[in-house]
Amino acid sequence: METTIKVALLLTIAGFVPNLGVASFRRVAAYAPQGATTLGLGIVSAIFTLRPGLPVFDLAVCTQGARPLRTDLGLSLNVEHDLDVLATADLVLVLPGGEFRTDSRAPILDALRAAKGRGAIVAGHCVGTFLLAAAGLLDGLEATTHWQFADELAARHPAVTVRPEALYIDQGDILTGAGAAAGIDLCLHLIRREHGAAVTNAIARGLVIPPHRDGGQTQYIDAPVPSDGDDRRLSEVIAWARANLDRRISVDELAARALTSRRSFTRRFKAATGATPHAWLLAQRLNRAEELLEATDLPVEEVARRVGYGSAAALREQFTLRRGVAPRDYRRTFRGETELHPRLRR
Repeated sequence: METTIKVALLLTIAGFVPNLGVASFRRVAAYAPQGATTLGLGIVSAIFTLRPGLPVFDLAVCTQGARPLRTDLGLSLNVEHDLDVLATADLVLVLPGGEFRTDSRAPILDALRAAKGRGAIVAGHCVGTFLLAAAGLLDGLEATTHWQFADELAARHPAVTVRPEALYIDQGDILTGAGAAAGIDLCLHLIRREHGAAVTNAIARGLVIPPHRDGGQTQYIDAPVPSDGDDRRLSEVIAWARANLDRRISVDELAARALTSRRSFTRRFKAATGATPHAWLLAQRLNRAEELLEATDLPVEEVARRVGYGSAAALREQFTLRRGVAPRDYRRTFRGETELHPRLRR
């Protein structure tokens, strides 16, 4: 189990998507505590809304006692559902809010334990992770939360290994996500894992957001990345690498372009992106391959060449390993479920 968790964490940080084989979900229950963040409510509403041609998610927002819910902005919302909806949901999401330092006897904790016990997927992000920990669902596991609260989570729940560097951690039927907008990353990861990349890309495209982000939340924390000319050079190197994915790019070449040593470049690159140069390049190649498979009729062999693979077989191996589906199947699924934007046609 420990090895599986570490692999999932590494794949997550690098922008990859582990497929752990949990059944697909349709009924989604989002628990909103008093003081729930308006952003958290907006995220689940935007992602799980009805979209023609895509899976229909039955989203229910609930709170304890189905009473009026007061958000972090002071808005009062009428919530129709109480904790009973958690008993039939395929996916239970715990949203961040003001009650994350809850009493250990709170009814929500029993409801979360029951949902997990009957096989539902249970996930929480930001300080919502605290409720999963308080329910004992994270004991002996790795978890993440907003980096500002990582030390507190570790102190309050010593049986949990807190990894503040990850955007999300997937452990099959239990998932945790980092703070604020990382709830988007967590939800899109779940949809990609359970319903495929094509559905995820369609949702992300409609929301004008990336289907998955590279790196972890360390890239959004103050880090020792120089704010002088070195920072500009690093940005230029990253832009150059993105524009030259068809080439064989070495770390030494990138470091030379940044006018620094390999060791310094690797350290600065990881601080800025949350991933090693090798992992970042691999993720960028696969991301570009997805775009070409979705938006063009290029043969897989040509797609492989344009993203820096020596053969279609090499691309197929990495694409299937990281995305869980062969390139041709990915293209067939995407073309069958989404319509290409005219600007992307070639």
